[in-house]
Amino acid sequence: MINNHQFTADFYAKLPHKPYCSDDLGYGVIIRPKKTAIQMPYIQHNQPCLVTSLVFDIDRADAFFAWADANLPQPTWISRNPENYHAHIGYMLAAPVCVTHNARQNIVEYLAKIEQAYTLALGADQGYVGLITKNPCHEAWENHIYDVQPYELGYLADFVELKELKTDLKEVTGFGRNCAMFDTVRFWAYKAIRAHLSTGYDRWHAEVLEQAINANSAFPVPLPYAAVKATAKSVARWVWRNHAEAHRKFLERQSTKGKAGAAVANAKGACKAGGKARSQQYSDMRQEALKLHILGISKTEIALRLDVSRRTVIRWLNNNELKKVI
Repeated sequence: MINNHQFTADFYAKLPHKPYCSDDLGYGVIIRPKKTAIQMPYIQHNQPCLVTSLVFDIDRADAFFAWADANLPQPTWISRNPENYHAHIGYMLAAPVCVTHNARQNIVEYLAKIEQAYTLALGADQGYVGLITKNPCHEAWENHIYDVQPYELGYLADFVELKELKTDLKEVTGFGRNCAMFDTVRFWAYKAIRAHLSTGYDRWHAEVLEQAINANSAFPVPLPYAAVKATAKSVARWVWRNHAEAHRKFLERQSTKGKAGAAVANAKGACKAGGKARSQQYSDMRQEALKLHILGISKTEIALRLDVSRRTVIRWLNNNELKKVI
């Protein structure tokens, strides 16, 4: 076990300046300065647009052992309800992840895929919003603080198989909502910009914001309005400044969708050729991974560049046959 005073100091330092908090969720949440909020049983652990910890809500009696049963790394903390043994399991991150319009979307997507995989592995509540957690510094809970360093995303990813995020807005939860809303709005904007160039930026921004609000309303649990505004601002500014590039992306997407449809129609006859093409594609990616590794690029960065999991990169680099190729 780690020194609880040190953990409390670290946890407190990462809190929002004025977190949501509550002493009874049945009566809702309130906003208070963090020196007051830290005394509440429930507290907002992440800043509005900065993720410092991944927290999972496990509503069953064996929640305390869920991470071990799933062969996941030891959590930073576990806060367990002493009455029903339901618990929140928290993993503190070594580097916070920004989810505002300034964020790198591939990092946000990476974070969302890890969250999705851990939720499934732990059997955690998929509808948990992640806004409020059982306060691991409050005596209302059985709190277990572990002597582990904050985790790199790449390390957490090594314990799970990352899968594509859900695309149906009615099913998306967690940080997958940030990715889904961003993609939904930007794909619409690529096409719509040409009809709005004459109306001025303010009108364009209002249209993009309306699309973001519509996308957000489709989620089972919508994102905070601040996140919606940030996404709308990001998409509106980039597409307005790069409308020619945006239109090109729209045409490329239409072409890709058309090719995909044709591929499905001819899948039966093209199966063998397609298999060879995929094999060659993965062979090229494996070689590229090794070249980047030789150049000193980290495994996490290689995974992001090639849009694969870090575990896949490690497997490729450990393949002795691949090393003979270069």
